[in-house]
Amino acid sequence: MIDIHCHLLPGIDDGPRDEAEALMLAQALVQDGITHVVCTPHVFPGRYANNRRSIAEAFAAFRRRLLEADIDLGLSFAGEVRLGPEVIALLERDEIPFLGVQSDGRKTMLLELPDGQIPVGADRLVDRLLNHGVRPIIVHPERNRMVMDDPRRMTAFARMGCRMQLTAASLSGHFGPRVQAAARSLLDFGYVHAVATDAHNLGGRKPRMTQARDWLVREYGASKAHQLTSAGPAELAGVAVAQTSAGSL
Repeated sequence: MIDIHCHLLPGIDDGPRDEAEALMLAQALVQDGITHVVCTPHVFPGRYANNRRSIAEAFAAFRRRLLEADIDLGLSFAGEVRLGPEVIALLERDEIPFLGVQSDGRKTMLLELPDGQIPVGADRLVDRLLNHGVRPIIVHPERNRMVMDDPRRMTAFARMGCRMQLTAASLSGHFGPRVQAAARSLLDFGYVHAVATDAHNLGGRKPRMTQARDWLVREYGASKAHQLTSAGPAELAGVAVAQTSAGSL
């Protein structure tokens, strides 16, 4: 399976505090059946001052440690970019860590909404990103309170061309029944293109991709489960599904 959203890099956001914790999380990801992880620290001006260059430096250092530890995990990096007016400035300064490039030439970017609302003007910002050749992948929309109240609030973004990524723990029920119900609605609407761990640690935010895949197999069938945990994420990130070795980094 391919994980396109994971807070694996140490000491850079609210993920692992140090390399030792990050290596333990990496091993847990392997044990959960994941072959390739995209490290996606928060890019949140005013809270986490990460950008493409700083993430690249942290990634290079951790990749060396992963290889030294002989952990068999493919690795790349992007970022989880918080929705806000600063996004356009980051784009103009070439500081956004993109996820990949799609067949139509658009770059893909993980875009995070606030947990409690869909801000006024969010659709206009998304439209500007699309006009700049960037296709947002809206992460964990099922955990947004307004979406929980009415999942059809994501319809406008889907029609604009956004992709959406659910959190594995949402499907397995670890965020509660309202989140799980919203996730199911978004799946039923056909808006979802990937499931990812959004793992931060080995406590409450550990990887649960195998549980999510098993839930998808039961509820939607093996083909849909494969599409959302392997083929779809691989396409969004430009990663080969067969890539399984950290030595291929």
